[in-house]
Amino acid sequence: MAIARARTGSRIMAVVKADGYGHGAITVAQAAISAGAEWLGTTDIEEASALRAAGLTVPILTWLNPSGFDAEAAATGRIDIAVGSLEELEALLKQTSPAAVRVHLHMDTGMARGGCPVHEWDALIARAWHGHQRGKVRVVGLMGHLPLADQAESEVNAPAISRMYQARKAIMEAGFGAPLTHLAATSGILTDPATHFGMVRLGAGLVGIDPSETTELHGASRLTAPIVHSATAKAGTPVGYGGTYITDTSTSLSVLPLGYADGIPREISSEASVEIHGRRYPVVGRVSMGQIVIDTGADSFPPGTTATVFGPQGGLTPTIYDWACWAGTIPHTIVTGLGPRVRRTII
Repeated sequence: MAIARARTGSRIMAVVKADGYGHGAITVAQAAISAGAEWLGTTDIEEASALRAAGLTVPILTWLNPSGFDAEAAATGRIDIAVGSLEELEALLKQTSPAAVRVHLHMDTGMARGGCPVHEWDALIARAWHGHQRGKVRVVGLMGHLPLADQAESEVNAPAISRMYQARKAIMEAGFGAPLTHLAATSGILTDPATHFGMVRLGAGLVGIDPSETTELHGASRLTAPIVHSATAKAGTPVGYGGTYITDTSTSLSVLPLGYADGIPREISSEASVEIHGRRYPVVGRVSMGQIVIDTGADSFPPGTTATVFGPQGGLTPTIYDWACWAGTIPHTIVTGLGPRVRRTII
């Protein structure tokens, strides 16, 4: 949050979808608000309602809403809704609610992954105006997405910025007031001030991920597990299902109670490792549903010894970036994949 605040003068929305990027939505939301976030963003009204039930009072915006809209819940919970098509708007206008629902018009600014296509903007805005006159909705915001922000080159963002200005002008010419406009997510916040408009959406950056890889952020979590079994294996011992790893010398093997059900990628390379007492030890054999095996060589550790799977940058502890590299993926999937068996402790 401190780095984002230093990069922008716009309002900051803390996006806590996917259970706060695997870290706990309420926990991340509370921390972000304490650090200065003015808004929260979620996937749907149910997630937003849980934040309200936790006592959070700042404005909340939901977008996606895969189960549809609940106008009454939105109005009662003071939850804003992003509307990205005529069909979505019509579905909302057919419902009854105790007050007008606050709406952000979601326009396609080049992603082609949601948001109203340019050729339908006029129709969407006109229908929103009709709903506004009937007291059904209030258009208070305008949102879009940057499809190429991770490239960290301002020129690739120019088309999306232009579309946002175009949409903003059309909304105001229709009779609405100036909408709270937001386009940039973490990469845009960190690399391109021209994308900031009235508000920015900080999501992955909250947990230490910079998709643009231009700014070193501090990881927000540490994943540890106790050794639950240790044994000495002779040379030539196959390890795990399929025996894909065979020891080449007598060695010590230890088992950690984490597997792909807990978010450990099954596709990791042979470079994957964990840290114990300031040294890295490789993960060997296949990742099982609830276990991984590490080869500790000449070092033998008793059950209960703590191994660090990943943690903040610095030292010999693997990071979520390391695990993403070993799995051929992005760090987002490492943290959002953490399963419910993983106990979260706030420190």
